[in-house]
Amino acid sequence: MSELSVRLNLDETWLELLEGDITEQEVEAIVNPANEDLQLGTGVAGAILTQAGPSIQEECNRIGHTPVGTAVMTGAGDLKAKQVIHAVGPRMGEGDEDRKLASAVRSSLALADRNGLKSIALPAISTGNFGFPLDRCARILLTEVHRYIQGGTKLDRVVVSLLGEDSFNIFRRELRRGFR
Repeated sequence: MSELSVRLNLDETWLELLEGDITEQEVEAIVNPANEDLQLGTGVAGAILTQAGPSIQEECNRIGHTPVGTAVMTGAGDLKAKQVIHAVGPRMGEGDEDRKLASAVRSSLALADRNGLKSIALPAISTGNFGFPLDRCARILLTEVHRYIQGGTKLDRVVVSLLGEDSFNIFRRELRRGFR
């Protein structure tokens, strides 16, 4: 575990923030911040493609498309995780971004839950190439995770995996402010 980590128990589910590479997390599913066409290119998606091999892109090509705010699942190729959940977050400027990001987070958690998975790692969805502000993402993502856990889940562990100390500190600061 990274030295930059926070762990708290919410209704029998562990919520963890940690700084580190999402492709290295010891969880059953990792979330890929996907585009609607499910084409793995740069950022987290590129790292997943590099680590997992071509099978994930091949599965995504068969699925073809999923709308903003939704998520689909594929195998995980050569990753430590068993599954990859491809969540399509919003691009800044397209309108109604906060609601769309919240929906992508909920869709990811629900998909893991419906498939009997016990652990999932999410990145800061939409904050890379899609330009979503990191502090807003932190507030929305953590609030949606908290709401989802409160509603009852079979997930034992939800990890928010953040690349870089600055990203980790923004999420930690938002977590300290409490869920809104």
